[in-house]
Amino acid sequence: MLAHISGDSTLTEAFRGGQDIHRRTAAEIFGVALEDVTDSQRQAAKTVNFGLVYGQTDFGLAKSLGIAKKEAASYIDAYFHRYPGVKEYMDSIVAQARKDGYVTTLYNRRRYLPEIGSRNFQRRSFAERTAINTPIQGTAADIIKLAMVEVEKRLEVEGLVSRMLLQVHDELVLETTSEELKRLAKLVVTAMEEVVQLKVPLIVDVKTGSNWYNMESIKD
Repeated sequence: MLAHISGDSTLTEAFRGGQDIHRRTAAEIFGVALEDVTDSQRQAAKTVNFGLVYGQTDFGLAKSLGIAKKEAASYIDAYFHRYPGVKEYMDSIVAQARKDGYVTTLYNRRRYLPEIGSRNFQRRSFAERTAINTPIQGTAADIIKLAMVEVEKRLEVEGLVSRMLLQVHDELVLETTSEELKRLAKLVVTAMEEVVQLKVPLIVDVKTGSNWYNMESIKD
């Protein structure tokens, strides 16, 4: 969602190329080749990727990674240098929130932010972080609900006994039979990946098992 909404070309191309986005970010902010990224560098980049979506500051990132604030600031600076479109999005959405008093998802659900102009630093900062995050996380929430509706429609059309049980963040949990498993997997992947058209592809992974804890990927 960040790649789509921000329109950053480097981030968008990484997703279009099917790259490991955390490894790609690590290569960018640490200045190393993709194949030379270490596990610890990838983990740090993953924290940066998710943290910035929530408007995390250098102080928050330093605390998350257990590093000095100055080092965390250098990570953020390097990130914005490589992904300038993300920085432009963050600045523009906060400015828009100050002007309008709210932000929206791509499907026009509003989040009002009455404290965006507060004199209290903590309240104002929280509202700014919310302004940055809401269009991203809120739109993701919209999309998974659209996907649920589409999956349910296709289950009815196909006459399957399989049923949808739960939605957990960006995951759907379904109950099926061994006879319908492969047919259901194809149905779910197609429905979820095609429910919206973004600048980057929506990729769906499917796992199966006797319970949600013991799951294995379906390769074909």
